[in-house]
Amino acid sequence: QLEESGGGSVQAGGSLRLSCTASVHHYGIYCMAWFRQTPGKEREGVAAIDSDDSRIYANSVKGRFTISKDSAQDKITAYLQMDDLTPEDTAIYSCAADTSCPQGTALLLSGTYDYWAQGTQVTVSS
Repeated sequence: QLEESGGGSVQAGGSLRLSCTASVHHYGIYCMAWFRQTPGKEREGVAAIDSDDSRIYANSVKGRFTISKDSAQDKITAYLQMDDLTPEDTAIYSCAADTSCPQGTALLLSGTYDYWAQGTQVTVSS
């Protein structure tokens, strides 16, 4: 189980930061990612980071979102810094992680990941 925090409501142009922690029970986690989904739309991969800190972003968030991660003795935490938010960024954001990670754009596919957080709402008003 992944623990996700952050999210909330903000006006357009504002910023939010999401956090996602995988406990020691998920040692061997190599890649983490965020996905988002709105009603009636497919889940979209937003950003991903793998074991060597290589990052990949959806075109819709490039230059505005930044993914990073910290590794401690008993946990690994990923962060999604979201800047210059627009109403189109409104969605439920879910963190995901896995121990077996492909390269490249496959990191933004939901089928890559076995471990998921509960999701958090991000609402951006105009």
